[in-house]
Formats: sequence, structure tokens, C-alpha cells
Amino acid sequence: MYMESNQVVTLDLRPAMGQTVYDALVLDARLRQSLVTMRSLGSRGLRVAALETFAVPAFSSRWCQQKAICPADEGTQEYLAYLEQVLDSTGARVLIPCSDGTIALLRQHREQLEQRVRIALAKEPALGIAINKEQTLEIAKRLGLGVPRAVAIGAVSEVDAALHEIGLPAVVKPVESWLWGKRGRVVSQLVTTPEEARRAVEELTCFGGTVLFQQFLSGRRESLSFFYAHGEIYARYAFWGKRTNPPLGGIYVLRQSIAVPPDTGEQAERLVREIDLEGYSQIEFRRDSAGVPYLMEINPRLNMGIEVAVRAGVDFPYLLYQWANEEPIDVVKGYRIGGQMRYLSGDLATTVASIRQRGRPGVTRPARALLDFFLSFFIPMGYDYFNWKDPLPALIATTNVTRRSVGKAIMKGLSRLRRFS
Repeated sequence: MYMESNQVVTLDLRPAMGQTVYDALVLDARLRQSLVTMRSLGSRGLRVAALETFAVPAFSSRWCQQKAICPADEGTQEYLAYLEQVLDSTGARVLIPCSDGTIALLRQHREQLEQRVRIALAKEPALGIAINKEQTLEIAKRLGLGVPRAVAIGAVSEVDAALHEIGLPAVVKPVESWLWGKRGRVVSQLVTTPEEARRAVEELTCFGGTVLFQQFLSGRRESLSFFYAHGEIYARYAFWGKRTNPPLGGIYVLRQSIAVPPDTGEQAERLVREIDLEGYSQIEFRRDSAGVPYLMEINPRLNMGIEVAVRAGVDFPYLLYQWANEEPIDVVKGYRIGGQMRYLSGDLATTVASIRQRGRPGVTRPARALLDFFLSFFIPMGYDYFNWKDPLPALIATTNVTRRSVGKAIMKGLSRLRRFS
């Protein structure tokens, strides 16, 4: 077993007499939402441990009081065995997963894990419905919500029929974001030609499963977040994604708090109540060119854009902890609007992608993308990772990015020298 000098994980499967018991164990420590969760809980006096499969900047947070590095890959049986040892040695009361892969693993072994710890996830069948885009959209359609035109296909041979019904450009997206055969997350792809469509479908179905061949929408992306439990909504929040990486609609790299829109707010709340999706949920909409909203998906876990909500006054990680630990849940009646958050390295990546993908549907023109990127430095906003009270994670993350960039530049230069020598 891999151990660090200040790591509490041992081969002893029970906490020693008098050993500190941790309030929460946060998984997927590489992710931005995991760092935000550590800061949220730690700043409230809770003891937080974190787990990842390699050393990450979040381990340096002043509020990460114990760290564990698992020698096995995420989503494997070896990872599960290591996780059980960490739970036993830390005595963690609440387990908070933040990625699709660990959630998929926890769902498979939930009954045995819940004998040790409270898991901060919605119960089945609500969780299964939310994770499956096809089921989510079916329920939304039944409730009268706007749903993009789409067909479900499972093989390349069905692409021609899908092209005939949906047309191009289109979006090919997995019904579920985690594929066990691939042991990784799969993402949506924009396709503009029949060849691209066949290639995308082949790539996303080669490990089994189904994909949605969906109409392309070019309007603004809105993300609504709710905290729902015991038949009540405890918090509501909304932001709009000004830029994403990739440009089509990947992770949010620049987002701004907005008031909950009346149309999508009412629709999203109806959907959450219909599914009975307790805990935290993020409901994503995209509008068409006329401003009509269409439901895209539900994420029943803390997402990468969560810090903008916390800074606006809606501390979803703490609400999640309260609910999972069966404590009274705070009611959040309002929040500050207009605040912005930026993920700088992601914003740089999406600017480069806009230049490389110029001319494709939904991609900002290169000149505009470059202008928007540089003008953003003159707008007051927060930056992911950076926190004045907890600066080390940002410093380490910046150093790592710089080191990788310099390393790539050196390797590229050496490669060119070899070609000319």
C-alpha cells in the first residue's frame, strides 16, 4: 500500500482508541469541486480527508487534514478495497464523491459501503434516472418540457436513418457518461458531416451502450442548481456559461451568476420533484436561436462550476454534508447575482480550440475569441483554485501547468532540431 508521511491510512481496519474521526472523506481530489468542498467544510470547523489516485494540488489545502493516494485506478475493485480501508482508518461519517466513475462504482457496492459510511448521493431509482439521459428526457417530455429532437442509436449502421431524421449539424452524446469497458468518461461530440457522425458513433458505442443523435442548439447555456430533500427545496441557484471547453459545450470555464430564470426555473423544479431527486442536482438547459429553452441533462453530483455558487452565498457542499449526515438543512433564500468565476487554463484551451475549429457551428470567430479572452482580465472576477485564505493549491497548480508547458515546448524544440540535424 502506498503511504505518505502524514497519511492516516494503515492496514488496521478500525480506528485506534482515541484516534481522530473525520467528518467527511472527499473523493476525486483532482477535481475543482472537490477542492471547493474541502474548503467549504474545513472552514466550518469540520475535519476533512481526501482521496485520489495520484498527488494533486488540493492535498496542499489548509483544510485537507488527511490525504490518501490510492495505487489502483478509479472505478476498479482494487480502488474499492482501498477505499474501504481508508473509511475504516479515518472513521469518516460522510462520503462525498464528485466524478462519474466513482459514483458508478459506489452504486454497484452501495449496500456494503453504507454499513460503514453515509454516502452523499440520491437514492435509487432517482439517481439512476438522473444519470441516464434517455430516461431523463423521456420524463421531461412527459412533463411538457422542451426536449431536443433526438434518436437513440446503438451502432454505426443506424447513422443514416438518424441523419435523415435529425439532420446536420448534430450532437452525438452518450446516454451515460461513464463506460465500464472503457473505464473512463465519454463526452459529447459535434458532427457536421456524415463521416464525422459515423466516426463519433463508432467511437462512443464500441464498448457497448447507446448514444443520442441530437439536434444542435446554438443559444446560451444555463445551469440551474437545486438542493431538494424531504419534499422541499432548500436552495436554488443559476448561472450562465459564457465560455466552455470544448467550445461546443464541455466544462464551464467562464460563468456568471444570474437570477433563476422564470421559465427554466419552474421547469427544472418540476423535473426534480417528479424524479424525487434528493440532494444536490444541476439541471442544464440550452436555448435555441429564438431563446426557447431545451433540457440537456441532469448532473446529480457536485459539478466543476460549483465555486461560483458558493461565492454567491449558496454553499451547496455544506448543504450536501448536512443532508447526508442527517442534520437540519439550512434554507438559502437568496444569493448575489452578477459575480463571475474563471478557470484560466481551461479558458486558454477553449480560446486555442476556437482558433483551430474556426468556421464550425457554435464556435466563436478567432478574432472575437482572442479579444474576449484578453478583455476578461480587466473584469473583476474570481479564479478557480485561487483563494486568499488558502493559496497553496493555486500556486502548485500554476507551477504544474507552467512546468508541463515548458516541458512540451522543450520537447518540440528538440524534435525540430533532430529533424534538421
